[in-house]
Amino acid sequence: MFFGGGSIQLARIFGIRIGVDASWFLVLFLIIWQLSGWYQDLFPGNDGKAFTLAVVSALLFFLTILLHELGHAVVAIRNGIPILGIDLWLFGGVAKLGRDTDSAGVEFRVAVAGPLVTLAVGAACFLVGSALSSSDTVLHGSRFEDVDMGGTVAVLSYLTTVNFFVLAFNLIPGFPLDGGRIARAIAWKVTGDRNRATRFAALLGRLAGWGMVAFGAAIFALGWDTFSGIWLIFIGIFLAQAARSAVAQAEFSDRIDHLRVRDVMDAEPVAIPDQLPLDRAEGEYFLRYGWPWFPVVDAGGRLVGVVSREAVESVPDTIRGGRPTASVMARDDGGNALRAGLEDPLEALLSHEGLGRLGAVMAVDGDGVLRGIVTIDAVRRALRGALPA
Repeated sequence: MFFGGGSIQLARIFGIRIGVDASWFLVLFLIIWQLSGWYQDLFPGNDGKAFTLAVVSALLFFLTILLHELGHAVVAIRNGIPILGIDLWLFGGVAKLGRDTDSAGVEFRVAVAGPLVTLAVGAACFLVGSALSSSDTVLHGSRFEDVDMGGTVAVLSYLTTVNFFVLAFNLIPGFPLDGGRIARAIAWKVTGDRNRATRFAALLGRLAGWGMVAFGAAIFALGWDTFSGIWLIFIGIFLAQAARSAVAQAEFSDRIDHLRVRDVMDAEPVAIPDQLPLDRAEGEYFLRYGWPWFPVVDAGGRLVGVVSREAVESVPDTIRGGRPTASVMARDDGGNALRAGLEDPLEALLSHEGLGRLGAVMAVDGDGVLRGIVTIDAVRRALRGALPA
């Protein structure tokens, strides 16, 4: 799946921010707790081994979820869609796209990429497990019913089962699941109308969500599996609400679709040259304007970083005259942390890392030359202007 969310950053892979939401720790604990019981049935009298296998299985499961989301992310980037990050959370994974897809073909390619990765991972686990034992053991081992297997095969059996379950679940044709995105792409191709296709896919999402709620309630009421029943009810409610929200988000996105970064930026940015001595930077910029930070540019006007007042003041007065501003600035790595392109859609700024960190994003042209600054207040004004009267 891919929609919004917040997280604690863990790492960057291929320049993509990877993080975990606080809810991820809860579901990690629940999975380990549940798997520990299953592995204890498989390896009775060896609680240490059961717990170790449970932890390994849970972490590998989330690694496969991360690979699924990276599948979405890589294809999105190849189709010109920026990725703001990937989060692991309560319901699995989230690939946050910087903007919506702009054609049915791109929508289909991005949506199908994750399930294809999950299919490949599940197949790989099945093949390796079958080579170590047998296909029958791998396919039925997750039931842990009188099956004789080692720890490695047990983990591969679990990963095979859970990945094929994730694949089947994600292919449910209900927005915003991957299957719903695929259905949206098909409806978009047929009708030529993204909004109409979104409403259709969202309707499928609401039907799928409330269907899950009904099925989960039945499982719970009949006492078949209390945990799974409650979990299905929880997921179903979330899916139904997410589908409803997706329609409103899509309609709002259409209203701001014509707005670009250049339309909302301050086209006269104040920037500090990277070789300007710190004492002059302090007097001519920080004391003069009273702002807490400034963008830093090189001799060609290209954005190279951002410098804060605290960074300047951290250098002793006696040596500020001999230190260039570049020596204390936070360097821009050319990614999405500080900058946005002039022709980037306004929608891409809504979850931009720079707005959260600095309250602004630097607008640059194709050569990286600083052309403007977009503040969070400017974004808010533009969004308010797009709201229906």
